[in-house]
Amino acid sequence: MIEETAKIVDLEGEYAWVETQRQSACSACAVNKGCGTATISKVLGQKRTRVRTINRLGAKSGDLVVIGIREQALVRGSIAVYAVPLLLLLAGGLFGDWLGQGTDGEGLSILFGLFGLGAGFAWLYYFSKKVSTSPSYQPEILRYHAPQYHV
Repeated sequence: MIEETAKIVDLEGEYAWVETQRQSACSACAVNKGCGTATISKVLGQKRTRVRTINRLGAKSGDLVVIGIREQALVRGSIAVYAVPLLLLLAGGLFGDWLGQGTDGEGLSILFGLFGLGAGFAWLYYFSKKVSTSPSYQPEILRYHAPQYHV
């Protein structure tokens, strides 16, 4: 489970809208003073992100909570977003190249590659509609955030 601390900003039935603050791993790195990535992170700042989460705890607006999403859902979602359209683009291009053997098949390769990319985006649209209502792909509130006290 991938976890993040968030603050509840709005309630919507069984869901809660939470706001998280993107954090960079640079603050924990030993060489962050001389790293280009750390410098870019400081320039761009830490932005807040609003996310709709399942609220099984009945948390209220203003509460500080820990939200989480399953690693499997994150990996599958990433593959769907990046790999499927790219693979269909390549498959379409190769198919167009195969069809155009013996002739100048570059045009067919480009045409079928774009068709494959479009098919990948169409598939992604329907996939995202399907998983947007699936609880296994939704982040959820796991527990209330307990402040850490250091002595």
